[in-house]
Amino acid sequence: MAGLILTRSISRASLPFSGPVRIKGASRCYWTTVSRSRSAQISRRVTLLLGIPTVSCLAIGAYHQAQSSAVLHALEKEDILEQADYLYSCAETEKLYQLLLQYKNSDNAEFLWRLARASRNLATDPHTEATRKKELIYESFEYAKKALELDDTCYAAHKWYGVCLSDIGEYEGIKVKLGNAYIIKEHLERAVELNPKDATSLYILGHWCFIFAELPWYQRKVAAVIFATPPDSTYEEALDFFLRAEEVNPNFYSKNLLMLGKTYLAMKDMDKALHWLTKAKEYPAHSHEDKEVHKEAVDLLKNFK
Repeated sequence: MAGLILTRSISRASLPFSGPVRIKGASRCYWTTVSRSRSAQISRRVTLLLGIPTVSCLAIGAYHQAQSSAVLHALEKEDILEQADYLYSCAETEKLYQLLLQYKNSDNAEFLWRLARASRNLATDPHTEATRKKELIYESFEYAKKALELDDTCYAAHKWYGVCLSDIGEYEGIKVKLGNAYIIKEHLERAVELNPKDATSLYILGHWCFIFAELPWYQRKVAAVIFATPPDSTYEEALDFFLRAEEVNPNFYSKNLLMLGKTYLAMKDMDKALHWLTKAKEYPAHSHEDKEVHKEAVDLLKNFK
């Protein structure tokens, strides 16, 4: 189940912008939402729109203060999330992790699923030492679990819970790994149900199907002991999810292109396998994973000569 990958989800408030602010360590300016000085103005407009009844000056002052504090708190949270999404888009994994780690005790699922993703990304970095990697894998699962407990209608919380649960299986052994298979699939399906346009959730479901379509015979025997009906799938099911992901967001992920090629290869459709493997090979290699995809695609394409 290893290798299940992430996504980014950028959510911007439709509020006026105050100007560029340079994030520490970033190479360019980043536009943040309304400045703190505007929050009081917003709260006064809200007060007028709501038609607050006449009260004493003291009560009005207290109300305005409470409203201003609430608006400011909301804006600060939105600003932090936008900074987090910016760092994610720049692949600044360590900086992103350190930013979000400050909110590990947050009661906001949006902070926690992002922290789960950042922890996992740091764990899968090839430079991360093995002991630290294991710590981060378990840490990421706890953050995803808490995010889901806080908001079970959050598609990203379901997705990262499924991904992180899969990662834990790499350390818990084949029985635990297979035992969690249905749970993982249920959360991924729920993520797609909540957000049908999330290409990476579709990709991960396709990867799940592909794994069980080509499950070795000895692992099938273990699965038969654990389940009355062991997890099973087909290359056709995997293909459907990979194609849906590509339809939702064309060329969004090098590994989806690779898996399309590998799935067609498994189905003996050599022309389509050649098409998708070539696309995977030609995908711009911006990350370590892209480079690995390029290498695998090149190796598989050698079989076509």
